[in-house]
Amino acid sequence: MRLLKLFAALLAGVFLLGCGLLVVAGCSDRHADADLIVVPGNTVAPDGRPSPRLQARLDMALALYRDQRAPLIFVSGGLGREGFDEAVVMAGYLAGNGVPAAAIVVDSQGLDTMATARNAAAFMRARGLRTALVATQYFHVPRTGLALERAGVRVAGHSHARYVELRDLYSIPREVLGCIAYFLTTA
Repeated sequence: MRLLKLFAALLAGVFLLGCGLLVVAGCSDRHADADLIVVPGNTVAPDGRPSPRLQARLDMALALYRDQRAPLIFVSGGLGREGFDEAVVMAGYLAGNGVPAAAIVVDSQGLDTMATARNAAAFMRARGLRTALVATQYFHVPRTGLALERAGVRVAGHSHARYVELRDLYSIPREVLGCIAYFLTTA
């Protein structure tokens, strides 16, 4: 029984360490020039505007775009429970903030992080693009980067959205498990 408790404590410690490493990695922005910025989708508010969380991702992508870090912004999402196409809403927000339509790539088939990565990789291959920046929540940066790398995209850097909420206490451990699953199951 004592050995079992020790093992459980060790496992919990390793998991908490993973949570801490995920937060540090996600908050340690790496700015670089790239071919495009990948912005994974998230909740759209019932009125059709980006949720504060999604808006923070888009605002970070806007900052990177305005700093001329990449000439294209790849917005990816699907049809949410609210009845809105996340990618279309994201594109509308960016256009409303001065990004030309020609600089916005809309992926309405990004139903999850892996689909976003695969779709971004296919778009990039078709156009001879090689590098991407990631703009998402700090806890989502490592898994998004891993998914893109596994899909054949070189991740040049990332910036985390400046938005924190109580829900992050759930999201951080979930992302640790998601990273482990992606690491073990994707090729």
